[in-house]
Amino acid sequence: MSTEKSYNQIAGQSVERIAALSDGVFAIAMTLLVLDLRVPASNAIRSEHDLWAALIGLAPRLVPYVMSFLTLGIFWVGQQTQLNSFTRGDRNLAWISILFLFGVSLVPFSTALLAQYITYRVALLVYWGNILLLGTVLYGLLRYAYTAGMIESANAQAMLRANERRIVGAQVLYGIGAALCVFGTFVSIGFIVLVQLNYAIAPRIRGR
Repeated sequence: MSTEKSYNQIAGQSVERIAALSDGVFAIAMTLLVLDLRVPASNAIRSEHDLWAALIGLAPRLVPYVMSFLTLGIFWVGQQTQLNSFTRGDRNLAWISILFLFGVSLVPFSTALLAQYITYRVALLVYWGNILLLGTVLYGLLRYAYTAGMIESANAQAMLRANERRIVGAQVLYGIGAALCVFGTFVSIGFIVLVQLNYAIAPRIRGR
């Protein structure tokens, strides 16, 4: 019993190692996304027009690819922002982070499913479920670190509020995007891409 307690006290304390593992998983997941984009078969290409037509035909797969690349980029920035504010880690923080990376590793699958069945609401909802998992666990990571006193005391309250607003706000918007699938999956996808562009590249408004 005492040995196990001692192990739990010392396990997972390195935030840097969690960040290193996260970088590797994100890099692999972002690379795997492109494997779903395949060069048009040469036996079907006889002219420039054929090639253009084949490339246009890739659009249903290209859009989910771009959307998921943005998704992973946004969540990588979000997780790294949190980790940079943590003064230490522990076993629980490490396992919450691993659960988050589990969600990251599912993104290539949910993306491929959506690309293959882009007009099916079930595929869109599976993709949204993947995003919801990522957001929920990232929020849990933040709350656990705050409760356990792992965030720099000078910035703890401000960091908590800023991250909560961003995570909750994004998840609400993603939920609206998923609900729009009643009008068609392309409506949902278009809305989700706009949300992602806002969080990725839109100018920051003071106070947000």
